[in-house]
Amino acid sequence: MLHENAPLSTTATLSPGPVDLAGVVDRIHAEVSAVVVGQSDVVTTALAVLLARGHLLVEDVPGVGKTTLAKAIARTVSADVGRVQFTPDLLPSDLTGVSVYRAERHEFEFRPGPVFAHIVIADEINRASPKTQSALLECMAEQQVTVDGTTYPLPRPFFVVATQNPVEMEGTYALPEAQRDRFMARVAVGYPDSATEVSMLDDRDSGDPLERITPVTDAHGIEALRDRVAALYASAAVKQYVVDLVSGTRTRDDLRLGASPRASLQLLAAARAHAAISGRDHVLPDDVQKMTSHVLAHRVVLRTEARLDGRSTDDVILDVLRTTPVPAHRR
Repeated sequence: MLHENAPLSTTATLSPGPVDLAGVVDRIHAEVSAVVVGQSDVVTTALAVLLARGHLLVEDVPGVGKTTLAKAIARTVSADVGRVQFTPDLLPSDLTGVSVYRAERHEFEFRPGPVFAHIVIADEINRASPKTQSALLECMAEQQVTVDGTTYPLPRPFFVVATQNPVEMEGTYALPEAQRDRFMARVAVGYPDSATEVSMLDDRDSGDPLERITPVTDAHGIEALRDRVAALYASAAVKQYVVDLVSGTRTRDDLRLGASPRASLQLLAAARAHAAISGRDHVLPDDVQKMTSHVLAHRVVLRTEARLDGRSTDDVILDVLRTTPVPAHRR
């Protein structure tokens, strides 16, 4: 397990001004995109999850930049970062912390684990046992840790970026539905095109691009941006559209498990963040559509027949999007 729990910058304050949300997000996007080349939509989705007070699951084959994406986002924020390499022998206490007895004081002292950070990178989360995976549940849902009957609050903001490889399943433990539901969105980085890969090779000749990232804001700045995103206006029609999309997954013949009401809450929050990133003060149906697959596809479960037919959850969510009426835009 690698535990990195130190500020990435000693800058006194980098917090944005009261009207600089789009500007700050553009700068973060530019810094991350300089490292994760050719993945603008993935970076936008990841930043939307950060601003919407969610957690992100990055799922793809090895070597495409899952951990690099997580590190790049972390380096743009001057905040505490904890990184955990999940392995089969990792214990819950390695993640949350442990109480140590101090004989000289005749008392127990709590030593916090790597989850006590603003941004937590959970690398290859499906390699740890279900018991250790479940230790993240309280952290992600309640922003707190309970050890030996004592509850400790986690810092704010608190943002988990977990990575996993969906192909190599030997010696891994698939995330249960209850834990997948705790992640606001799932993204796949994918392979770059030829020109992007050549550009990446040239870029690495001059050193690690992660080292060239400059922090754009700090923890207080992210919290301020989150507050503004949460207050973004969403009309009754847009909220009904969100509910229609989510409830549409519950009546599908090709799904044995549809999305929960938590999905409705998180889809609206993600849509608000996407609208803010786009520079608007209100949510459009287009914002909802942009985030729907990312927010819903990892929460639903295919029936065996649909899986044998070669369908994926992304295919089903696209069908739901196509068949759900889109409301007319009104402020």
